[in-house]
Amino acid sequence: MNNYNQKYGILKEYFGYTTFRGGQEQIIDAVLGGRNTLGIMPTGAGKSICFQIPALIFKGITIVVSPLISLMKDQVEALIQNGIKAAYINSSMSYAQIQKVLYNASYGMYKMIYVTPERLCGDEFMNFSMNTDISMLTIDEAHCVSQWGNDFRPSYLRIAEYYKALPYKPVISAFTATATDEVKGDIISSLEMKDPFVFTSGFDRSNLYFSVEKPDDKFAALTNIIKRNAGKCGIVYCGTRKNVDEVYERLCENGFSAARYHAGMTDDDRKNSQNDFIYDRKNIMVATNAFGMGIDKSNVSFVVHYNMPKDMESYYQEAGRAGRDGEPAECIILYGKSDVRLNQYIIENGERNEEIDDFTREEIRRRDMDRLKKMTFYCTITGCLRRYILKYFGEESENYCGSCGNCDGNYETADITVDSQKIISCIIRAKQRFGVNVIISVLRGSRSERIINLGLDKLTTYGIMKDKHTDYIREVMEHLEYKGYIFSSKDKYPVLKVSEKSREILKGEKTLIMKTVHKERDEIKPVNITNREHDRLYDELRRIRTNIALEQRMPAYIIFSDASLSDMCARLPRNEKEFLEVSGVGERKLELYGKYFIEAVNNYISVNNISDRTEESESAEVRLLREAAEAAGKVKTEEKATITQLCRNITEAAGKDRGINKLRDCITGWLLNNEYLREEKNYRGVTVKRAGRLCEQAGIFEEKREGAAGQIYYNVYYNEAGQRFILDSFDLIIEYYKHI
Repeated sequence: MNNYNQKYGILKEYFGYTTFRGGQEQIIDAVLGGRNTLGIMPTGAGKSICFQIPALIFKGITIVVSPLISLMKDQVEALIQNGIKAAYINSSMSYAQIQKVLYNASYGMYKMIYVTPERLCGDEFMNFSMNTDISMLTIDEAHCVSQWGNDFRPSYLRIAEYYKALPYKPVISAFTATATDEVKGDIISSLEMKDPFVFTSGFDRSNLYFSVEKPDDKFAALTNIIKRNAGKCGIVYCGTRKNVDEVYERLCENGFSAARYHAGMTDDDRKNSQNDFIYDRKNIMVATNAFGMGIDKSNVSFVVHYNMPKDMESYYQEAGRAGRDGEPAECIILYGKSDVRLNQYIIENGERNEEIDDFTREEIRRRDMDRLKKMTFYCTITGCLRRYILKYFGEESENYCGSCGNCDGNYETADITVDSQKIISCIIRAKQRFGVNVIISVLRGSRSERIINLGLDKLTTYGIMKDKHTDYIREVMEHLEYKGYIFSSKDKYPVLKVSEKSREILKGEKTLIMKTVHKERDEIKPVNITNREHDRLYDELRRIRTNIALEQRMPAYIIFSDASLSDMCARLPRNEKEFLEVSGVGERKLELYGKYFIEAVNNYISVNNISDRTEESESAEVRLLREAAEAAGKVKTEEKATITQLCRNITEAAGKDRGINKLRDCITGWLLNNEYLREEKNYRGVTVKRAGRLCEQAGIFEEKREGAAGQIYYNVYYNEAGQRFILDSFDLIIEYYKHI
């Protein structure tokens, strides 16, 4: 059997899927071709399959370097459940246990061995490696190898030493969820990857809803979030151990089912808390960033950051622990200005790494401060949050996603040109020697002793914004910094300076517009309610899954994900053949658990007298498209619109507050299939949509754009005729999705 047939056969037999997600197949093909490969894919995008399938095809053993014991235990347990022979080696095992694993491995009992980087160069493991056919060396969480990354681990530098010592060189595959261009280069260099295939998948997680709230009472805001996600699993990240303990205790006092996790707890207490969360005994985990990397829990429905994290890499990785099963999920930051000071303190006074020199240590500190500034921008901008995240990681996107807190917010636009002139003038007249707080004090006419002693009350800009609130002035400053008109120095005590670009504002050559909150935002709608048929059946399937998990002492999501249970409800499989069609069901899962779930489905069908299941078994895509078709006649076309804007107009006409991204994907898939659109790789190797061969007759056109660094990209738009063409084609689109 050739590799093409093998990889698809393994995908279905062991993992229960019939198609690969974006990027998986390209990476697998590169690895099978013997090419060193680096894959950058967001959390939940399916990185594990990219090395697990080649590992099953290769003749020898695959060594997987993984940073955390809990992470490797989770993955090995899931592999065994899927019928794949695997084992791990780490510090939690006795010498005899390690020897047994190595003995079994030497006789071909395992296809994969997971190992911590600290164990790689030990005498026992090195001796085993020298005398074993190792086909592939896989490095998970590869960003840990880069000292410029957000999670550098010196132990990862031993991987290159291990690889050099091997008598023959297996193919290297490395994976991470977040990496800037600089970190990518460092990974390739540190691992000495020759001519690697580098794949960066789109960072967008369309099922995640991003928002930033700025509440006066963070705990009250948190309890509202938990209540609207009643019964669902969530993680609450806090910036300090003290905050973890306080939030945890208050949640317990208010009757919520919560656990906690931080480095100040004993090993046993941390382990018990983690197990309570993984096994669904507690549905809320309150933790520091010490929790999460080793957790592959797929049914997390919300991630709340009680304190703003210190960089975007950490945030996107932690937020990405929500919605791993593809179900809708919320990612919320409860932002307060003290969060910035807390993170500055952590950066300045964090754990000292004695393995690096003073110059490197200072450079890391400087970069950490710069990343903190960019994270602060995210929490204070009024534009699209999803676009900011994607742009940070090097992807262009539309200005409006329709599915984040800012795009949904209640804002108005304001002309801030005059106020910007006042702020810039004050910074200049203060000789660019002071920070944010002093400049605000001058503008508001403060009579503080410091302002008077410094003579700043004599400036012509003193008191010229005394009618403005401090928060408003700070918001305008942050907007000016984000737009590049002013900036903070890199000094230990940052001061505000103006850029050359600010001249156009001072001279009145440019009007500056900023979105501002018009009034208190209405309570956020519960955007993450899944539209699931047969809720009673779903509850019964969850009960069965829980019982099996308790009996086998393993997390419920390893038995089946929530997405698999939802698919069972949509398909109502009555026999083994139909059960194998469920997403996430392979031969091994059918053999182990099929009879229990099939029996539950048949009982449900019998009790509810469901005879004609044609409509019931329609896919979620077809049901969504039917709703859109019914609303099509009410949709008002625009002179020019993106596909996301059109889909938002359709869902609004249908009276829905969700489904925009799913509808967009359905329509785009049909347009691609009929050559109205086409796909190509952009300058970063990311697959993007462009106008296709038949675009003109469909009213589709594209505009060429140039990024700040000179990179070229294209935005696709639909004129009025193009929008009407789609609205009139829903019958064809529905037929297409009924037969694929």
